Amino acid sequence: MRTAPTHQPSTQRTDRATPPTGVAATTPLSALERVPWSEIKDSTGSAADIPLLLAGVACGDAVTARAALEELRRRICQYGFVVEQATAATVPFLWELAQLPRVTCRPQIIQLLKNIADARQWESVAAVYPKVLSRRENPVVWERRARQAVRARSGVLPTLLADRDQDIARATTELADALAE
Repeated sequence: MRTAPTHQPSTQRTDRATPPTGVAATTPLSALERVPWSEIKDSTGSAADIPLLLAGVACGDAVTARAALEELRRRICQYGFVVEQATAATVPFLWELAQLPRVTCRPQIIQLLKNIADARQWESVAAVYPKVLSRRENPVVWERRARQAVRARSGVLPTLLADRDQDIARATTELADALAE
């Protein structure tokens, strides 16, 4: 027969600041399931594989993480173009990964965010060929939403600028400059 546990005083320190509560504070990419990835598109069609690529960036060794990031780049911001609607949905996760010290390709993630922030190719095309704006799937809207998503999380720039890793600080400076324009 089991007895009910008795209350024991805590042996943990209570004088230090506690991190914010919630799953996101301890589990990276916990909000991935909130995005309907299979219902949105990336450059290959369904964006259903983006969570796997983000997980590869988050948890992979240096080679795996870089390969996953390059595939992710191909799917969301190829040749400097925001290629589909999945880009804006992916941006918050890129910001999250850029802040995690264990992620091995943080400067490259920040550079991808800069590329997205700089993307204006569809707007340039639409200025010359306005018919682009009348398409059912409007790439100018994807581009603007992706840029807005980058700007929405720019509050973490000071933290990244203060990083001891010079590659991270340099990439963050470039991103901050792009957002200031």
